[in-house]
Amino acid sequence: MATQREKDAADYLHKHKITELMDNLTSMLFFHRPENPREFLVEQLKQLKLSQQSGVKGPNLFNNANLNAIFGILDPVGRKYITLAQYKQALTTLGIKDINECPEGANEDRISQETFKTEAIQGLQRCSATYI
Repeated sequence: MATQREKDAADYLHKHKITELMDNLTSMLFFHRPENPREFLVEQLKQLKLSQQSGVKGPNLFNNANLNAIFGILDPVGRKYITLAQYKQALTTLGIKDINECPEGANEDRISQETFKTEAIQGLQRCSATYI
């Protein structure tokens, strides 16, 4: 049975999205592999703070080219769309938890590259907005 201290600690972590922040920072370290990890982390935290204060997009692992490449893997024959199931799986794999369950094209089971990228970018921005 969890003690009150453990519950308070878990509530604190949840309220301030500490777990998500640490996951994002760890992923960025593995992706970029900087020579000076501490300096890199300080810079990322500064960028997150500026992002929170100014509303400017914060640091993100994936850019337009990365998302185009992911879409290309999901659409190897060039149909120009992916299925709703592929869309959901891809966004989940990218670490996006709050997926738009009914994006444009969902009714036809055809999610366009543009819709995929828009939803991915918005989801990744929500994921990276962990500074409170």
